[in-house]
Amino acid sequence: MEEDNIEQLFAALEGSLDIKEPASGHQERFLEKLQLGNNIDAAPVKKSFWSKPLSIAAAIVVLIAVGIGLLNQTNDTQEQMAKISPEVSNTQFYFASLIQEQVKELQSESTPETQRIITDTMTQLASLERDYGQLEQEMLSGGNKKILLKAMITNFQTRIDLLQDVLEQIETIKNLKNYNDANYTL
Repeated sequence: MEEDNIEQLFAALEGSLDIKEPASGHQERFLEKLQLGNNIDAAPVKKSFWSKPLSIAAAIVVLIAVGIGLLNQTNDTQEQMAKISPEVSNTQFYFASLIQEQVKELQSESTPETQRIITDTMTQLASLERDYGQLEQEMLSGGNKKILLKAMITNFQTRIDLLQDVLEQIETIKNLKNYNDANYTL
């Protein structure tokens, strides 16, 4: 089918295509014009000594401004949450510190046998953290405070329970490994 289309195209263009050879010396004239085009002196662009340092400084200023904006946004969210409910701020601090301690303990238990379970746990914790951020945003936008506070506390409790379960599983793995090692000693 495509061959038919191509044949129809060439049939329609027959007689209008230039099939004659160029005049003698065409290639030499073309190369000569090309060489003349390359020798044209363009006005050299003056680069200022300060252009590179100024561009680096500008990039650094932009990065700092973005960083400060992100920090202020996070602080604003926490301040707004504290204004809505001071108990949320205290509860958040308590649970966050408890979770942080358990995460450190979890990471200290990292071995080749436990690496996969730790990685999966950290992925689940990140997902729960994102969910908590969404709950905060709903709270700030005027959602039902009682339901959202309960959901936020449940989120924290879920994270703590997850960490405790994983730490227990790691302890079981360590005990099994020690038991198996004890059975294979001579």
